[in-house]
Amino acid sequence: MLDLSHINEKGFWDIANLSDAPLVVTHAGAYELCRSTRNLTDRQLDAIGESDGVVGVNFHVAFLRADGRLDPKTPLTEIVRHIDYIAERIGIDHVALGSDFDGATIPLELGDVTGIPKLLESLRKHGYDEKALRKVTHENWVRVLRRTWKE
Repeated sequence: MLDLSHINEKGFWDIANLSDAPLVVTHAGAYELCRSTRNLTDRQLDAIGESDGVVGVNFHVAFLRADGRLDPKTPLTEIVRHIDYIAERIGIDHVALGSDFDGATIPLELGDVTGIPKLLESLRKHGYDEKALRKVTHENWVRVLRRTWKE
């Protein structure tokens, strides 16, 4: 499995054109919501979905906010907004949590991994049922890992 998180867009397309494996971006967001070059364009998202891949939504505040500000007071709804956008664009089977807890500025409301229940509650309030939450928290990752890991 190749993680395309830190590769530029040209490199992304080089890999997409060479690989028949699911495309995986472990921590990024939607470029349409936050115009960071670390985030994925709609065309990239479509390619990930078509490959049966997955996008892990990054929790770094500057990759979530439309203004790109490095503000730790960023609400959890910004993470939800990226999950919503990607799920609506390419389907719930292709979006997951991508955190980036080691080296990112995380919303204060989330803090660290112990804040994940708060994020899940926010997703529930936005209409995600338990089946969708299982996909976003782990099932989508497991599916892609099974398809890419060889014994």
